[in-house]
Amino acid sequence: MRYGIGIGAAFVIIAIAAGCVKSAKAPEGTLFKDDLAFLKTHTKVVVLSGPDGLAQVAVNPDLQGRVMTSTAAGPDGLSFGWINRELLALGVNNPHINAFGGEDRFWLGPEGGQFSIFFKKGDPFDLDHWWTPPAVNEGAFDIASQGADRIHFRKSMRLANYSGTEFDVAVDREVRVLGAADVEALGVPVPAGVKMVAYVSDNRITNAGAAAWTKDTGLLSIWILGMFNPSPETTILIPFKSGPGTELGPAVNDAYFGKVPADRLVVKEKDGILFFSGDGKYRSKIGISPARVKPFAGSYDAANGVLTIIRLTIPEGATDYVNSMWEIQEKPFAGDVVNSYNDGPAAPGAKPLGPFYELESSSPAAALAPGGTLTHVHTTMHFQGPEKALDQIARKVLGVGLEEIEKAFEKK
Repeated sequence: MRYGIGIGAAFVIIAIAAGCVKSAKAPEGTLFKDDLAFLKTHTKVVVLSGPDGLAQVAVNPDLQGRVMTSTAAGPDGLSFGWINRELLALGVNNPHINAFGGEDRFWLGPEGGQFSIFFKKGDPFDLDHWWTPPAVNEGAFDIASQGADRIHFRKSMRLANYSGTEFDVAVDREVRVLGAADVEALGVPVPAGVKMVAYVSDNRITNAGAAAWTKDTGLLSIWILGMFNPSPETTILIPFKSGPGTELGPAVNDAYFGKVPADRLVVKEKDGILFFSGDGKYRSKIGISPARVKPFAGSYDAANGVLTIIRLTIPEGATDYVNSMWEIQEKPFAGDVVNSYNDGPAAPGAKPLGPFYELESSSPAAALAPGGTLTHVHTTMHFQGPEKALDQIARKVLGVGLEEIEKAFEKK
């Protein structure tokens, strides 16, 4: 296994911890009120709301401050986040990974390589020796402040990488609900008749130690991962900068779990858009490099009429992103900025962990002097409404209409 795998490692690890891998009981069309009732039974959940009360976001301080799910239509609206109900109900800490789910969770990279924070010094890069750093895997984030539409977390962490470098990290994380005016200010139209829930996670890491963080001894990055409920008609869309590969490199990295089949990944290099299946039936992952990345990615669930868009901060001129390949690396700062993962069986006949699909973003590598801070902002937006209105949003933000999205994987 050469490439970093993130949540994919949980297939084997959860099987070890629980005795078997079970499919989560979050059927297609789960209502927000049902997920919220489950969360209230097993966790300490906080619900943030927009001005109209219909946009609601469920956040869990006790699960590392992650956004578990959200809805655009109040308690009886569709629940968008994937929740691992079996694992939460089990109530057992798994030191390899607590794959609880959630639409926006805070992690740190890199995952693999000589600067990895998931492997101990000298250990082989394999699943048995892969451990999520405890500070981002278990326990609560402290609530610094809270309001009806926002919550601010703090957490102090001490981490060590594969090369033996230690990091004292102060984390600040705020989740806040956005209104239509906020979304339109980001360049995303909100046509009349559209129901929307949008929220931002504003994530900051500060070097709280006495030594500078340098490339020679390893750097950290902020890594935000969102897990969503799939459907047979979910297509992930990622715009990218078009141009010659000799200058910009490959349009997409699709080698994380082996090359993605052509019936699951369609790359239109001249148009600068790719389509990736989010059906939760085939384990695969893709990534976009700093030379190719744009600030938006998204998905369209034609079965439920949901358009999802994420937006990320990309600092101008940033080129160093941590590399998560599971090997001693020649280029430890040649990682991807945006990733997407589609769940599926890890082996023939096995059950998937979810199923779910992921939209992920990473900050640049944090070369910070003592007291220095790096910020990464990840925004998630879900839209429901008439197809014409959703088509308008998709064309404006992603550069492609719903008809083309729905036909992306049709056999010629």
